Amino acid sequence: MQAIYAERREKVLRAIGPAGVMVLPAAPLMIRNGDVEHEYRQDSDVYYLTGFDEPESVVVLGGAGDHAFTLFVRPRDPEREVWDGARAGVDGARERFGAAAAFPIAELEQKLFELITNRERLYYRLGQNRAFDELMLRAIDRVRGRAKLGVSWPTQIVEPGTVLHEMRLFKSDDELAAMRRAIAISRDAHVEAMARSVPGMHEFEVEALLRATFRAGGAERPAYAPIVGSGPNATVLHYRRNNRRLEAGDLLLIDAGCEFEYYASDITRTFPVSGQFTREQREIYEIVLRAQLASIDATRPGATLDDVHRESVRVITEGLIGLGLVRGPLESAIEEQRFKPYFMHKTSHFLGMDVHDVGSYFLNGKARALAPGMVITVEPGIYVAENAADAPAEYRGIGVRIEDDVLVTVEGAEVLSAAVPKLTAEIERACAA
Repeated sequence: MQAIYAERREKVLRAIGPAGVMVLPAAPLMIRNGDVEHEYRQDSDVYYLTGFDEPESVVVLGGAGDHAFTLFVRPRDPEREVWDGARAGVDGARERFGAAAAFPIAELEQKLFELITNRERLYYRLGQNRAFDELMLRAIDRVRGRAKLGVSWPTQIVEPGTVLHEMRLFKSDDELAAMRRAIAISRDAHVEAMARSVPGMHEFEVEALLRATFRAGGAERPAYAPIVGSGPNATVLHYRRNNRRLEAGDLLLIDAGCEFEYYASDITRTFPVSGQFTREQREIYEIVLRAQLASIDATRPGATLDDVHRESVRVITEGLIGLGLVRGPLESAIEEQRFKPYFMHKTSHFLGMDVHDVGSYFLNGKARALAPGMVITVEPGIYVAENAADAPAEYRGIGVRIEDDVLVTVEGAEVLSAAVPKLTAEIERACAA
């Protein structure tokens, strides 16, 4: 793997040029309560370039002398390592992670001004970490104070995502292999939930099944907090309480995916707790399914995410008109967004190391064209709230979302999560298992 990280760093160094220097601090440790920390996850950009997952570290690419890749890390500390586990330390940063130079994190402020001296452009994200912003600005000011000695300082601060996030947007074969594994583990979790969810269980029991399957499959963690919404809770887009008792006749909406080797999956399925869709549930489900299939068909190089969304809007609006939830005709219903009370979100987002992954959605003020190597989600839905007074009573409280992870290919699109049951007959068979 180190060869992969080295290749990525080389691409960044070529992009920023000899006049540039990039500084990336690790994700900070966050206190949960008292002296207990939240589970740590490294900053995606730092991990993408190094594979280094320890906190209290900083990556510098470019800089003075031979320091093309400098890593600041926590030093080895036998006493602390008894409590927190082994550290790479300065020697490990060089020997295991390929740093050209490595220093204890305590020396960061002293060394940082040296690394940015005589650089024109500093690639650093201002505003994300205010304490580090202050340290960075002090370093710039320190270099500027030596101007009479003939040195120069960065006069441009550039968002590092302009280089790094464009790289991350296009997935390599190695990245896709990790994503496929994350998706395969998540597939097992969804199928397990379909087979074992029955009336009388609680949503948190289903969540426990998902999390256990993720870990049993080798995933480090969920890619996001699982959404397990039964009955009317399925109409709440980011429902997370997961504490309701499943009732006979409920639909159960599960939006859950795991993370494998820092790459995320993001899958949603909706299925009947009792094993069979009611007529009204099936009607809404089939509309969402048609919308999703139309949007997947629209996913191809040259199309935009707006094009993908437009297909879902068209099919869903047409279906809502047919059910009497929206007033026609179709063209004016779409133009006036009469579908919005029931389909209020966009259809797609980028997927990768982050669930809502990096990459510009617009270029030069226009929606960006999709290109091979991008991975997106396709996730239309219909949500008829319990208190939707304008909706026919038989549809109130029904929420359906179907979400797949889709790779843009040269030919069109590949549904990476196609193995997760989705057709109504497949869903009912999985529930019966």
